[in-house]
Amino acid sequence: MSETAGQSAGTVGGNQHGANRSLWGDVRYELVHKPMFWVSLVLVLVILSMAFFPQLWASESPNARGACDLTDARGKPTWDRPFGYTRAGCDMWASLVWGTGKSVILAILVTLGTTVLGVLLGTAAGYFGGKTDSVISRVTDIFFGLPFILGALVFLALFPERNVWTLTLVFVVFGWTSLTRVMRGSVLATKQKDFIDAARALGASDLFIIRKHVIANSIAPVIVLATIALGTYISAEATLTFLGVGYQRPTASWGLLVADGQTLALAGFWHLLVYPCAFIVITVLAFILLGDVLRDALDPRNR
Repeated sequence: MSETAGQSAGTVGGNQHGANRSLWGDVRYELVHKPMFWVSLVLVLVILSMAFFPQLWASESPNARGACDLTDARGKPTWDRPFGYTRAGCDMWASLVWGTGKSVILAILVTLGTTVLGVLLGTAAGYFGGKTDSVISRVTDIFFGLPFILGALVFLALFPERNVWTLTLVFVVFGWTSLTRVMRGSVLATKQKDFIDAARALGASDLFIIRKHVIANSIAPVIVLATIALGTYISAEATLTFLGVGYQRPTASWGLLVADGQTLALAGFWHLLVYPCAFIVITVLAFILLGDVLRDALDPRNR
């Protein structure tokens, strides 16, 4: 009898404790109890360390003087060099590690740019409505009609030099639309809440309401979409570089490694294609898995 009562009290206490948690407290509680969150987080942290601190994983850049030797060109994996050598005779492992930054840093910059633009435009459209909403929505529709890869392919071909800044600019121009739509819909739902009416009744300005209440309660789905989109930008960069309108040699890039490997893989040099593709797939998968876990944690229907 006492044991049953103790269990009931513990259940009630646990429910009350869960009820006292804020939205982000619930999210944190859900995340730390999901094994997939820790798996994806570890993968993402490893990838970020390769992007920002490649010397921790490979001491010498493939672009350093004397780092590549044509006598090792297309060298197959061995026990001491399990990743083999690239088409130019560079260590494949070093090329993959130092190429991580080109893809990941670009994806982070694009994600930040599209998120800021999407949040600002989506909030303005959803909160103010009327002509503001009409103009922003029509412009969004126009950009939605432009295929991302095709539009980026055309615009990047106009730049004589393609680096991280030109690629970021083009990607942001074509990548903000989805986040704007999601933010607009979330703001439309949030501004109908009672606490928004209460803030207005207390004399709060529109800027204060947007900054303190609307964005804070509307941005959760944007965070999820941005996390997933970060992975897709990595694959988009590799695709455009493979097509010849992304990074240019002698830059270390996964897309350039795939381009080199695709002509030689069938000739027996499988490592030239398999390893770069594996890095791309694992990186994209890590960010998508992290986004999926965030989506589940932020969905109140799962709690």
